[in-house]
Amino acid sequence: MIEFQNLTKYFKDFCAVDNISMTIRKGEILGLLGPNGAGKTTTLRMLTGYFRPDSGTIKIEDFQMPRDIIKIKSLIGYLPESAPLYHNMLVYDYLEYIAKIKGLHDKEARHDRFLQLSDLCGLSSIMAQPIADLSKGLKQRVGLAHAMMTDPEILILDEPTSGLDPNQIAEIRNIIKTIGKEKTIIFSTHILSEAEATCDRIAIINKGRMVADDTTASLKLSAKQSSLIKLSLKGTLLDDAKALLENIDPAIKVKNIGDVKNIETSEKDIVSFEISSADDEDFRSDIYLKIKETDWIIIELAKESQALEKIFQELTREVRDETN
Repeated sequence: MIEFQNLTKYFKDFCAVDNISMTIRKGEILGLLGPNGAGKTTTLRMLTGYFRPDSGTIKIEDFQMPRDIIKIKSLIGYLPESAPLYHNMLVYDYLEYIAKIKGLHDKEARHDRFLQLSDLCGLSSIMAQPIADLSKGLKQRVGLAHAMMTDPEILILDEPTSGLDPNQIAEIRNIIKTIGKEKTIIFSTHILSEAEATCDRIAIINKGRMVADDTTASLKLSAKQSSLIKLSLKGTLLDDAKALLENIDPAIKVKNIGDVKNIETSEKDIVSFEISSADDEDFRSDIYLKIKETDWIIIELAKESQALEKIFQELTREVRDETN
């Protein structure tokens, strides 16, 4: 278990982390979200012992920072945003060097660990390649193997998918989920879909302050909800459709989001709308029944769920407004 209370960190007069507290359970995958400059990296560096907080306490297992910093560091594997690799070394030579630094002096034990990490991180085909020749995604995998070398109980990853292409992101995500079956993982990101797909729990910080801490599902339930229905129609004019929709109920708002014209006749073939309701009432049945009275054709009628991106924007905007 990881517990920190009232962590605060200043850089001269700038407050990077402002009195945040959290408990992270063993075996949990926690996503630390926030815009750039929110305080994510500073928080992770305090947890690893790289930075000492100006105030507050950090406790990991039965150990407390900074009193038991050596024991705490032995429990943690850390991958910073830019993996600290020696680019002039071969992958195998680099991992062997790291293994010896970390105390794996037995040759057979090192070999067994390399096989495990090679399989876990997908390094088998690149062991004899220079690190300088690897793509960023492969370099991240080598960095992850470095962080995992001593089989730590806790893995802390700072923006592990930053700058990667979609395929590389998916690969790193799968590795994290596999590791997360046995380890406690904390990773920071500003890619919200990654956190939603990977994490058991999400914490959002902004301006150094904690603004949310819960599961994705609970965050969606507790956030300010708004119903958003997408509707596309064929066989009607924009003004006619908009007028009909606005007369269904005074609670809904109708916004045109596009129309497609028939090149030959210059008539609008398809018109599309976003229909919103502040109280999250679902008006799809009313819309369907009203349009059924016409000869219009429904191309699309779907309700969008509250996306994590919208919740993130709402929470971080509230903090910005409070501090202005």
